[in-house]
This record gives sequence, structure tokens and C-alpha cells, in this order.
Amino acid sequence: MHPPDSQYLYFAYGSNMLSARLQARTPSARAAGIGQVQGHALAWHKRGTSDGSGKCDLLLTGRDDDWAWGVLWHIHWDEKPHLDEAEALGRGYEEKQVPVITAQGTLLAWTYWATDIDARLPVYDWYHAYVLAGAREHGLPPEYVARIAAQPVLVDTDAQRRSERWALLDC
Repeated sequence: MHPPDSQYLYFAYGSNMLSARLQARTPSARAAGIGQVQGHALAWHKRGTSDGSGKCDLLLTGRDDDWAWGVLWHIHWDEKPHLDEAEALGRGYEEKQVPVITAQGTLLAWTYWATDIDARLPVYDWYHAYVLAGAREHGLPPEYVARIAAQPVLVDTDAQRRSERWALLDC
């Protein structure tokens, strides 16, 4: 049990870097800066539970020269079940704590990692746009943003889903 209004630190590296996306899921979320996790890489191979497309993963490589950037968030503990549900905890993602290196030092934060992966999955254009917009919104390093931008995408052929997902970026 956590005291009322207590918060935890969350490390987002994919679509949850975008403030509008994360705050729709956890309204208390407040950005706490950016950071990087050593020995991990951004991968786009997590199978989406609702559409089967590729989503982001914080892939453990174990190599010291691999780094994944992301955004740190303070979120109320009572909203964690909402984020766990949105992230399909136990159904494609598991959670772990990772040391995040920031300009202020190393902080321990909760994050999700993929268990249902397939490197052949297409990445939909709207999902890629969420990740790219979040990286730009929070000022991730330009070379890292360029790597995100270079990810090949596929136009989502489900017109209704595509329209609904793109609407989040129009707010």
C-alpha cells in the first residue's frame, strides 16, 4: 500500500514520452526530465495487443556502448493500474526498475519491457509519430531523434483506428 498522493518515477521510451498520450492514461503524470539507460537499445518489435503492429521495447543488450533515451515522469501510485492495463502488463510487457542516468545523477525508475516480440512486425505511422513527437517535445538529443525518425513505417489501413490515433497529435 502506498500513501495517498504518493508518486513513483516512471521511465518512458516509446509512445508514452508524448505528454498527451501519457496524461490521457495517467492524468497526474508530470515530466521530471530526460535520461538514458545503459546496456539497452530502443527496439520496435513488441507485438501490440490490440492491432498486432510493432511497438517500442527497451531491449536489454548488455553492451556498455548501447544507450536508450527517454523521459522520466512522476505519476501517482493510484494511477499505476491504469498504466499497467494500457501497457498490457502480463500480456506482452513486464515491468522492472532501471537505473536512469540524468544530468542530476542516476535515478531508479520503473519501466516496461516486452515479452511478446517479433522483429518482422510493421510499425504504424501514427504510433511512430507519437514516439517521434514525444522525443522532440522533451528535447532528446538530435542524433537520437534522427534514429527514431529513420524507423521505417507502414500506413495503418484501418481508417477508423488511424483517424482516432492521429487525433491525439492534433490536440
